[in-house]
Amino acid sequence: MSWIIFASLTALFESLKDVASKQGLMRLDEYIVAWSMIFFTLPLMVPLLSVIDIPEIGKNFLWALVAGGSLNVISMLLYIKALKFADLSLAVPLVTFTPLFLLVTSPIIVDEMPELVDGIGIFLIVIGSYILNLKHSQKSYFAPFQALLKEKGAQLMLLVAFIWSLSSTIDKVGVQNSSPTFWAISNYIYIAIGMLPIMLYKSRNSLQQIVQNLPTLAPIGFLQGLVVLCQMQAISLTLVAHVISIKRMSALLSVIWGHFIFKEQGLKERAAGATVMIMGVLFITLT
Repeated sequence: MSWIIFASLTALFESLKDVASKQGLMRLDEYIVAWSMIFFTLPLMVPLLSVIDIPEIGKNFLWALVAGGSLNVISMLLYIKALKFADLSLAVPLVTFTPLFLLVTSPIIVDEMPELVDGIGIFLIVIGSYILNLKHSQKSYFAPFQALLKEKGAQLMLLVAFIWSLSSTIDKVGVQNSSPTFWAISNYIYIAIGMLPIMLYKSRNSLQQIVQNLPTLAPIGFLQGLVVLCQMQAISLTLVAHVISIKRMSALLSVIWGHFIFKEQGLKERAAGATVMIMGVLFITLT
């Protein structure tokens, strides 16, 4: 059962990466933080090319890399921007909407049809998102949903979840036309290159700021690299659905870190909401 250890470490490092990103945003803009998160992952990932077997590249690899990588450039920027505008404990749990959106995008892209039991998962994710903002329920029954949709950070994270439902489906095409490790490395290289001109255009003296803030930025990418390495190791030992389900526990950890590190309010309802949303993910992915 060693896969459980690696999957749990994936969740832990994912939540710590979000904490480090949130702290970085206190000093730097989202473009520098987002690019650094990807770029400083590469020193951990690129050396793997010297030890893995280079797979035979399929005919659909290139279009999947361009399409999936471009979507991930957008989603990574939006993800960090969402952390900038919203509480960690509110924004991160909304990533669990990705499997809900997958029920729509997967049939279109890879012809995977949802099961009836997926409806239970959808219901739990929606209820969990309601609980996240339960403090607004005194105004009206629909106030928690209204508050969620009015929150800029929440809007951005929901958009990220939708984009990931597209890119993760394309990821499957990329893996089928190469290998999981080779695809992950190629994807991160593409994202780093794609983000670079955006960062240089949007941020003044960005390279100088990166050099001056290496102690803040490098750990973000290092933690993201550990996420990828632990996830790949866990996936090599068990089913992808099992790993991703445990990885989503990072949402609950982020709620806890948000309360104790950033003094965010509403620990009880946000922890309860994140837990219910994770249960919804379990229903969808494990069934």
